[in-house]
This record gives sequence, C-alpha cells and structure tokens, in this order.
Amino acid sequence: MITILNIETSTKNCSVSLAQDGLLLEVKEIAEENFSHAEKLHVFIEELLNSNKLEFKDLSGVAVSQGPGSYTGLRIGVSSVKGFCYALNIPMIAIDTLEILARQVKTQDAWIVSMIDARRMEVFCAIFDSSYNTVREIQANVVEPGSFDSLPLDKKIYFLGDGAPKCQEILQTENTVFLLDNLYPSAREMVEVSYQKYLDKDFVDTAYFEPFYLKDFVLITKKNK
Repeated sequence: MITILNIETSTKNCSVSLAQDGLLLEVKEIAEENFSHAEKLHVFIEELLNSNKLEFKDLSGVAVSQGPGSYTGLRIGVSSVKGFCYALNIPMIAIDTLEILARQVKTQDAWIVSMIDARRMEVFCAIFDSSYNTVREIQANVVEPGSFDSLPLDKKIYFLGDGAPKCQEILQTENTVFLLDNLYPSAREMVEVSYQKYLDKDFVDTAYFEPFYLKDFVLITKKNK
C-alpha cells in the first residue's frame, strides 16, 4: 500500500490531502486572508492521519507544491515536508503549483491558463492543454491587451486562479471562460500526480531542494509618517 501525504501551501489556501495507491482518502483545507498556514498545517496533518487510523510511519512519501507562489507559504510547506522526509527516511516529491491548479479543469479540448496573483497587474502564469501537458512554461506576465494573442482561437481558453479576476475585462473574448470559483490550487489535485511520480521514482533531493519562487523575495516596509 503506497500512502502519500500531499501538502499545498503556495497561496492563501492551506491544503493537505492523504491518499493510498493514487486514491484520495481525505482532504483538509482553509483559505484565509491572514495566511494561517503555520497554525493550521500540522493540525490538518494530524487530523488526517488520526481520522484514517494511520501513523507517520505508515507514509511512503510526502509531496509538496514547489511554486511559484507566496514566499512565506512555500517556505512553510517545503520546510515541513523536508522535516518529515528526513525523520521518516522517505522520498520527497515536488509538483508544479500551476499544474496542480490546472488540474481543476476537466475538459476534452481546450487551453488552460493557470494564474497566481503576483500583485498589481502581474501574474505567475503557465498554459496547459487538456491533458495537462505544458504548452507554455511558467512566466511572470504583466496582464494587458494582447497578452495571450499567441494562443489559437480554435478552442476554448479557460482562465483560473486568484490572478484570473484581474484579467477578466482585459482578456475577455468569445472563446474565454473565467472560472472565478477556482481561485487556489488544492492538495486534492496532487493525488494522481504524486502517485505517478512515486511509481516512476521521480523524487527530489531532500537536502538541496528549494522552492521555485520565480521572482526574488522583496520585503516592503511602511514609511514612517
């Protein structure tokens, strides 16, 4: 029995799922403005294990969302996963955050544009086909008219993520669909990917792995009046 804990903390959503042999057992998550990851993450993990009558020693591996996203959120998730993997001597699995988000869209033939808010009119963005193959690699994009003109208009284009609402007026065409209820990536969509990566032995080096921030962290301080 392959038991994998999945952790997604790259946005406001603190999300944890537990799966066995690629099937979801349970997920716990909460999205709050004040980023409660540090308080909620380990509570969720213990609750999931307890409710499914499992212990840490039963875990085969732990998967984490690797970014891009919130600097603080990613650090909390990755440092926690590293701790588990070191202590339990089990493999660490890293999954692209924007692919996790894209997997909320179930469609036969469309483009999927995953967006994470990067403040002002900028987003972290990647484009996938309906099989979740990467069509355009992750970029930091300023949202403006023509930003996605390179996409063929022969099929629908789904925009989702917390960066999508700021794009709705600028990028609206007959082919675009904005999924404004699908704002944050969830550990629910990590289950299938982490299981396949485990079978393929597609692991990362626990000692040297770092989150994919895409942009350098910038500390903003308020000026004294």
